[in-house]
Amino acid sequence: MLFNSLDFALFLPIVFFLYWFVFKHSLKAQNALIVVASYVFYGWWDWRFLSLIAFSTFVDFWVGNQLGKTDNQKRRKVLLWTSILVNLGFLGFFKYFNFFQESFVDAFSLLGYHFKGYSMNIILPVGISFYTFQTLSYAIDVYKKRLEPTKDIISFAAFVSFFPQLVAGPIERATNLLPQFYKKRQFDYAKAVDGMRQILWGLFKKVVIADNCAETANLIFNNYQDYNGSTLLIGAIFFAFQIYGDFSGYSDIAIGTAKLFGFRLMQNFATPYFSRDIAEFWRRWHISLSTWFRDYVYIPLGGSRGGKWMKVRNTFIIFIVSGFWHGANWTFIVWGVLNAIYFLPLLLANKNRTHLGVIAENRMLPSLKELGGMGLTFFLTVIAWVFFRAESVEFSLYILSSIFNLNASYFPIMKVFIDGKYVFALLSFFFIVEWFGRGHQYSFVIIKGIKSRAVRFVWYFLIFQSILWYVSKQQDFIYFDF
Repeated sequence: MLFNSLDFALFLPIVFFLYWFVFKHSLKAQNALIVVASYVFYGWWDWRFLSLIAFSTFVDFWVGNQLGKTDNQKRRKVLLWTSILVNLGFLGFFKYFNFFQESFVDAFSLLGYHFKGYSMNIILPVGISFYTFQTLSYAIDVYKKRLEPTKDIISFAAFVSFFPQLVAGPIERATNLLPQFYKKRQFDYAKAVDGMRQILWGLFKKVVIADNCAETANLIFNNYQDYNGSTLLIGAIFFAFQIYGDFSGYSDIAIGTAKLFGFRLMQNFATPYFSRDIAEFWRRWHISLSTWFRDYVYIPLGGSRGGKWMKVRNTFIIFIVSGFWHGANWTFIVWGVLNAIYFLPLLLANKNRTHLGVIAENRMLPSLKELGGMGLTFFLTVIAWVFFRAESVEFSLYILSSIFNLNASYFPIMKVFIDGKYVFALLSFFFIVEWFGRGHQYSFVIIKGIKSRAVRFVWYFLIFQSILWYVSKQQDFIYFDF
């Protein structure tokens, strides 16, 4: 069920009504409703995959309870590895089986051995990369004794399958989200209004910004041989805004929807394109995944505590694993390596935590130095996005060679500007709102600062109308493929 669909527009108010008006007196009934609603939401794509999420839920619930019953370190490790192997086993089979066998065949072909591999027609379950990491966080935190194991299967099932963030995050920690299912929720009108505002802005990001940028980006990438380097660069820039609007839009809708039911989810994006270096970018982009890898992979590997070699090794491991998490294609691995290369000079110079605050804090405009850093970081990110968007490494290298080929015919094809004039106008408005809202949990919250209720209503109406105007261009969320 897509957030930007009529199905969800009918589904959400029904669940909201049942939650607050029918089951409001029983916490267990509310949690059970969330489980049922979440399974309906997820099964809307393909009901067969409900068995996977149910099995993963029961395995980790059992593992957590067994961990709570023993202090035997050997048995605890066996239980932890049971959770890891089950969750990553499902993820590996459905997402990476064909990739590994095809890479295996190609590797032996280079050595002169030719044999036919077996490719299976495997359907990737929507959101499997997200909920497997969420359940793993529970098993790891219980193992590390950061969290007491739950004995409430309904609350745990609701935590695993919570429909607002089930399919594309944020990837919640058990230490943050699970305890919220134990506490009685009271309807908070102000929080609900804020949630609706964030949902509206998330839909605007997805429907108006991302889906419009997608038209131009897809046209250029799908016909890349017909365009010169500067036009291909414009296509990459449009894709950069497409993926940001698409993914951060989903996160805003998820976080806003959770607020309607009395839950608090973590912030997943913090205006990353205003970052002054690549380290700041990764503190602001897909925060739930970046911090997950930091806490459960990078720090256990030694983090930055060792010498330079350990820092370099751990940095490359994190970025390569992050790239591979995104998809079973060498393009994602190259994307991860490239970001590691970007990050490395900052790490080795101990400048990776230079920019911890918001850009141009307490100022209207950035300094020239900040503007230069922001421009360079955005350009490097756009170049990396080429590998993320392209279908193969060869495809990516062709586009990049064209972009950096500064010849006489480098000026962009004017038709791109003419056809995309409305998109440029929308992006300008989007940029302004994001800039003025850069220090907030989500940008559109700045509308609360407008004192006139009539003016606020006009803005809400215009945003809503723009969503209705462009919703016919409905496209799936990009991260559903991951």
